[in-house]
Amino acid sequence: MSLIISVSGIRGTIGGLPGANLTPPDIIRFSSAYAALIKSGTDTPVIVIGRDARISGNMVSNLISSTLISMGIRVIDLGLSTTPTVEMAVCRHKANGGIIITASHNPANWNALKLLNEKGEFISAETGQKLIELADSTLISFSPYDRLGSLENSVQDINYHVNQLLSHPLIAVDRIRLSKFHVSVDCINSTGALAIPVLLDALDCRYTLINGEVTGKFSHNPEPLEENLSDLIQSVSNGMNVGIAVDPDVDRLALVDERGRYIGEEYSLVCAADYVLKNKPGNTVSNLSSSRALADITKKYGCHYFASKVGEVHVVEKMKEVNAVIGGEGNGGIILPDLHYGRDALAGIALVLSHLATGNKTLSSLRDDFPKYEMYKDKIEITSDTDYDEIIHNIQQSYADGKINLTDGIKIDLEQGWLHLRKSNTEPIIRIYSEASTASDAKRLVMQLKELIAKLN
Repeated sequence: MSLIISVSGIRGTIGGLPGANLTPPDIIRFSSAYAALIKSGTDTPVIVIGRDARISGNMVSNLISSTLISMGIRVIDLGLSTTPTVEMAVCRHKANGGIIITASHNPANWNALKLLNEKGEFISAETGQKLIELADSTLISFSPYDRLGSLENSVQDINYHVNQLLSHPLIAVDRIRLSKFHVSVDCINSTGALAIPVLLDALDCRYTLINGEVTGKFSHNPEPLEENLSDLIQSVSNGMNVGIAVDPDVDRLALVDERGRYIGEEYSLVCAADYVLKNKPGNTVSNLSSSRALADITKKYGCHYFASKVGEVHVVEKMKEVNAVIGGEGNGGIILPDLHYGRDALAGIALVLSHLATGNKTLSSLRDDFPKYEMYKDKIEITSDTDYDEIIHNIQQSYADGKINLTDGIKIDLEQGWLHLRKSNTEPIIRIYSEASTASDAKRLVMQLKELIAKLN
């Protein structure tokens, strides 16, 4: 059981003891601290909330909304929604912040509070530190009975999100409609089943929903990885143009081509970026754990690629710094900045379909034209005996012949590929990623590193 506090939010397993899991006292403590921060900047505080479909979501949402009301906050509740929809709703409602109730790709026993600023973007690390200090203090004051906040529901925000996307100049709405795509979608029993049909209906696409019942009882591990998507792969093989998989809060996108080949999350961003750069050349950004393919594609168009630390807030900061035209993370998180600065699977779907429609190509032919890399992803469980800093130090000494980057954990660029080891923002694990020209080489790099760590311990 876990409670993790990071740039990705307040995340933990439901049930158990306070301080060690995400329990009602923890939810109240952090949501009241967040409300206090919001109130410090305005006399008329407004916060938007929304949630994915996981079973604990309604309970967590009720605790948060009641806490915010007790702090004198006007709460706008989107109910079942998506992460990018809530982000855009903060701006639509001119709110001072937002809370997304979702643990993204984590299993069903997890939930989280993703905290947004007035721009609908994740709060900064500095603001997060202030929140933690406030949550640990006794300085939070609740409102008297005659200055309590209020609660109102908003039900049109998914439609607003889709309409804003369809009006974006890069989305080839007419060409997509003429293409009459047939799409298979794994909605993982969450809010993708509410949002994706709105988009596909507007684009005149036929579609088949897999796990389309919005129950929060995930029919498989919710991370959109190949080993979890056998039903989707089979469905696409039966005559679909493309397969789409999202995570429970719809900010990550994975693709399956018309042959039933898993294209994956890494190449979702590459595919979207290839289309954007062809129509609007400019800088691109992804995190240090993302594929080299984005840098290669960017260079092909004569533009510049930049890398950031892992975490949406870090990617967004770098995108703003270099004025990127597209960015994201290799986990399928696509950020189209002139729509909004947030990972958005709906935007990713629209960009990929635009690419297919305007280029008159299949997804398999696009993938075959992209740089050919293979990634291998592994992890090490964190225990009480894990000395993370010592692991980093020893790896640095052992890979002195590589190009070392210590911005986020340790990344090692080698002639045959790269390795990246870092502590997860969302789980009690150390992630180890590698990339090389073949799957066997990528796996070998990780196995060699894990063997080294085992010997050092």
